[in-house]
Amino acid sequence: MSEATLTLVLGDQLSLANPALAATDRERDVVLLAEVAEEAAYVAHNRHKIALIFAAMRHFRDALEAAGYTVHYIAYEDGVESLEAAARRALDAAQAGALRCCEPGEARLAQAMAGWEERLGVPVTLLEDTRFLCSIDDFAAWAEGRKQLRMEYFYREMRRRYRLLLDDDGQPEGGQWNYDADNRSGWRDSEAVPERPAAPRDATTRAVLALVAERFPDNPGDLEAFRLAVTAAEAEAQFEWFLDHALDRFGTYQDALAEESPWLFHSLISMYLNIGLLEPLALCRAVEARWRDGGCSLAAAEGFIRQILGWREYVRGIYWLHMPAYREHNALAATRPLPGWFWSGDTDLRCLQQALQQTLDLGYAHHIQRLMVIGNFALLAGLDVRAVCDWYLAVYVDAFEWVELPNTLGMALYGDGGIMASKPYAASGKYIQRQGNHCASCRYDVRKTTGEGACPYNALYWRFIDRHADYLKKNARMGLMVGSWQKRKAAERRAIVAWADGELERLAPERN
Repeated sequence: MSEATLTLVLGDQLSLANPALAATDRERDVVLLAEVAEEAAYVAHNRHKIALIFAAMRHFRDALEAAGYTVHYIAYEDGVESLEAAARRALDAAQAGALRCCEPGEARLAQAMAGWEERLGVPVTLLEDTRFLCSIDDFAAWAEGRKQLRMEYFYREMRRRYRLLLDDDGQPEGGQWNYDADNRSGWRDSEAVPERPAAPRDATTRAVLALVAERFPDNPGDLEAFRLAVTAAEAEAQFEWFLDHALDRFGTYQDALAEESPWLFHSLISMYLNIGLLEPLALCRAVEARWRDGGCSLAAAEGFIRQILGWREYVRGIYWLHMPAYREHNALAATRPLPGWFWSGDTDLRCLQQALQQTLDLGYAHHIQRLMVIGNFALLAGLDVRAVCDWYLAVYVDAFEWVELPNTLGMALYGDGGIMASKPYAASGKYIQRQGNHCASCRYDVRKTTGEGACPYNALYWRFIDRHADYLKKNARMGLMVGSWQKRKAAERRAIVAWADGELERLAPERN
C-alpha cells in the first residue's frame, strides 16, 4: 500500500467539489481541518465570521466522516498557532508522505504556503480552485492587451461561456446585457419586507458560539443575533427562501437604503459562496430558471447573475492579476487616521450610524451601504487606505482579501487610480437621500451645504472635488463636476472648503 497523502481543507473551501477532496483516496489518505489562532486573529474578525467558519468546519468534518473520509480535526481549543504547525502535526500523526490542498484564496496564505515544501519536508501540491467560474489564468488572458479592464465586457463573455440568459441565437434575453438602470429604486416605505428565517442552532453551533464569546470578547459582533447557516443544506434552504420570497423584489431595491431592515430583499448568500457551502453556477442557473418560469423580472434575474458571474469573478481576477503590489496603491494619497467611531458606530450621521451599527453587530451591510455610505465617507474624508481596507476585512462575515481588497481599495476609495472603477464613487448627501429614508431621521439637513445642521457629506463632496480638481478633470465622467465647481465664485468655494475642513476635523481628527 502506498504512503498516505494529507489533504488540507481550508476554512473557506468547505465544499465536496473541492478539487483536493476529489483527489483524495478515502481508503488511504487523511483530511485535515484546523481552527488555528493565526487565521482567527490576523485582523479583528467579526465574531459572526469566526463562529460561521468554525461551526461550518465542524459540521463539514461530520459530513466528510459520514461520507467515508478519515479526518484529522484540530479545534481552536487545541492551541495550535498556524496552519503550518497544524499540517506538521497531522503529517506526523498520519505518517503521510505528501500534502495536497486547493490553492488558497488569499495572497498572504499563498506566499506562506510557497515555503511549506521545504519546511515540512514533503511534496506539497496546490490544485487549481475549480469552484470559481473563471480561472486566474483565464482572467489574465482576457486582460492581456486591454487598456481598460471593465467588468461589463468581462461579464458578457462569461454569459456567453455559460450560456446564461441568452436566447436561441446566443443574444442576451430582452435585447440588452445589463438592466442596472431598472435596479436603482430608492426606499419609500412602499413594500412589506418579509420576515427572514434564521438557521437553526444545534449543539455544535451552540458550542462554537460559546467558544467565540469566551475567546474573542473584544471583537465586534453580537452573537445573540447569530442566524447564519452552517451547513450546505442550511445554506441551500436560505437560498430557496430568497427565491420564493425576495428575488422578485431584489432587483428593484438592491440599491435602496432603509431604516426598517438591514437586508431588505437581498439574498444574504455571499458568505456561503465564499466558504464553499454554495456553488456559484448552480445559483445562477436556479435564478435563470425562476425567471423563465415567471417567478421574477428579467432585471432582477440579470442583476443577481451579474453580481456572481460578473462582479465576483471579475474582482477575484483583478486581485490575482495585480497582487501583491495592488495592496500598496493609494492614488489619491489618502492618509487621514480612521476615526475610532468606525469601531463603535457612535456617530450622529444617521446613514453612517445605521450602516456601521449593523456591520458591527451582524457582520453584514449590503453593497450600497458599503460603497456609497461608509466607503463614500472614507473617500471624501481621505481616510487612510490601508486602515480602511483592514477595517472592511475585519468587520464583514463574507470578507476575504481576494474579494474585499479590490472592492474597497479599487471601488470605494479609488485607491488603484482607475484599474477597476471608471471614476471615483464620490457623492453628496443627495444620493443617500434619493436612495432611502435615513435623512428623515437625521439631525443634519441634507438640503444645506454649510452652516448649522448642514449635512457633512455635501461640503465634503465639494472639498473632495476641490482638493483633487487637477486629477479629476482628466476623467471624462468627473470633468463636468470639476467645471461646475470652478465656475463658482472664489469666495464661495473658499467658504465651502473652510467649513468642510472644520467638519472633517470634528468628525475625523488628524490625530485621534
